[in-house]
Amino acid sequence: MNGCGDKALTSGKVCVVIPTYNNGGTIVDVVERTSAVVPIIVVVVDGSTDDTLEQLRRWQESHHALAVVEHKENRGKGQALLTGFKYAISKGFEYVITLDADGQHYPEDIPLLLAESMAHPEALIVGSRNLQQEGMPGGNTFANRFSNFWFAVQTGIRLPDTQTGFRLYPLRHLSGVHLITARYEAELELLVFAAWAGKELRPVPVRVYYPPQSERVSHFRPLADFGRISLLNTVFCLVAVFYGWPKALIRRLRGGR
Repeated sequence: MNGCGDKALTSGKVCVVIPTYNNGGTIVDVVERTSAVVPIIVVVVDGSTDDTLEQLRRWQESHHALAVVEHKENRGKGQALLTGFKYAISKGFEYVITLDADGQHYPEDIPLLLAESMAHPEALIVGSRNLQQEGMPGGNTFANRFSNFWFAVQTGIRLPDTQTGFRLYPLRHLSGVHLITARYEAELELLVFAAWAGKELRPVPVRVYYPPQSERVSHFRPLADFGRISLLNTVFCLVAVFYGWPKALIRRLRGGR
């Protein structure tokens, strides 16, 4: 781990938020590996119906730095993230790192995000996957490219991966945030609103792991989720014309980003 990451970790300002829904087969491994890098972890169990909660409770008995917050019913990834953000803010943390519970992200790459944050403390750090990587589901690749294109249209900013869940957020930018969506598309919404607000977005290459098809547990519903993302992009394009683009133009005329 580099020096920048060490300073951030020892400051007590950073915690990790992991939203999970029926990830009983991977959640303990993800939490175990994450705890070796950032000791304070908040897992939001979003109405899981498998043994995810029971496994976390057993792990929690010997690891007191783990906080488990439960939604009794499934409310969607966006709402799980908001719950995690609010919990972290209430405990006085200044930064939150988010990663997925299905094992696709490498917690060992967290220092890369921390180092970038140390150099750019006001920026939202986006852990960007290689969308050309062998093994990435074709539907995911198409959805990412589709999302990246419309994000650039809406904000004038090009990012290599707008759908990644591996990010570092300065919590001062999230206080009072309300989402208009509740599920996967909420992560795109957070990026768009941050861009329109003039916040710096900095991509950092990270690794990604996709297990064999027979072992994958995915809650992404291609038709329904892609339909919601398409609808959200349509709304954002309309809002961009009357709000996002004029605000960006005014900011640039004033010498800002």
